[in-house]
Amino acid sequence: MSNVITLNVPSQRQSHEARRSALIASFATHRRFGDDVFWLKENAELLNILECTNAALETDALTPHQGFYDQVERRLGFFPQYYRFLLSICLDLEDLGMDGNKAEKLCHWVAREGLAEAEMSDLQRAEARRLMARRGVDPLPADFSLNARLHAFIDRSETFAMPNKKAAYELTHIVFYLSEYGRRDPGLSPAAITSLEFAGILAYLDQNADLLAEICVALRYAGATPSDIWEDWLTRETHMFSVSTGAQVSTQDDYHDYFVCNWQLAVAGGDAFTKEAHFERMAFYRAEAVGGPLRQMSQCMFQLEDQRSSDWQVMRGHVEDALSETGYEILSEAQASSDKFEAFFAGFARTGLRGVAL
Repeated sequence: MSNVITLNVPSQRQSHEARRSALIASFATHRRFGDDVFWLKENAELLNILECTNAALETDALTPHQGFYDQVERRLGFFPQYYRFLLSICLDLEDLGMDGNKAEKLCHWVAREGLAEAEMSDLQRAEARRLMARRGVDPLPADFSLNARLHAFIDRSETFAMPNKKAAYELTHIVFYLSEYGRRDPGLSPAAITSLEFAGILAYLDQNADLLAEICVALRYAGATPSDIWEDWLTRETHMFSVSTGAQVSTQDDYHDYFVCNWQLAVAGGDAFTKEAHFERMAFYRAEAVGGPLRQMSQCMFQLEDQRSSDWQVMRGHVEDALSETGYEILSEAQASSDKFEAFFAGFARTGLRGVAL
């Protein structure tokens, strides 16, 4: 597939550290305000990426968060339902260099209050355990099987051979938590690596840069190397983001895509967050995306009904004939990106109920 490659020339007016300072200031003080849960989400995501990629910061880069840090106990006491966001920000601020040692006390308080025990999801329990382990606290000391349940979920590769974004994002986050964001071997089985490959094929077919970036990061945290086709495409997408500034810009933007695409670039050894940043309100927009062929492929397979087969070589002509020229090119790249494509397609075809008496 032909692509226009935009050269990413770092600004000569800002150092890497200055750009990160401007990013931190913009998200801390210019996009959202007060106790907005979306403020917590955005800032937790940015600080987490900076912390786990060992980003170098200017001496006063964290100053915009001083007010938050000074009042974090009061916020946690009144908003315990947001304890994971609040702990994440507090932990990252300290680990990025902010003076103070509040996070350890807050972890002990959260554990005593049993907040992690109120979680309905193993994913959220895993996040809580990972956060508090950073200060030597286990909020779920009696849950000996949590990791086994997480591994059982990600080992079922069939789950990730069909479109299910929620499951795919849970897959990547489980790997983040098990690997402590790249600090240890998460101990993934070959089946779990296959799950990531299947999810990556789907994300590429959907041209979903946000999800594919997370999958590539998870693969690298698991000690695997993502497809060059995936990472080269993500690099191009990252370089083509545009940044708008001013009080009028909307925060309904593509900031999360921008974050995770740059995170992936950093984990792959590239130069992240090279767009010039400003100490004011900023919005981030992905270049107009080319529609991937995933929906067309699904519709084609569904309409084939009893003629549907799980054998890619049997179905290939039917599927390719249903696609636009661009869709065909993306499908061809997806096939070349993984030696597991035919195994992926066997699950994607969803022929399992054929012949079952209902």
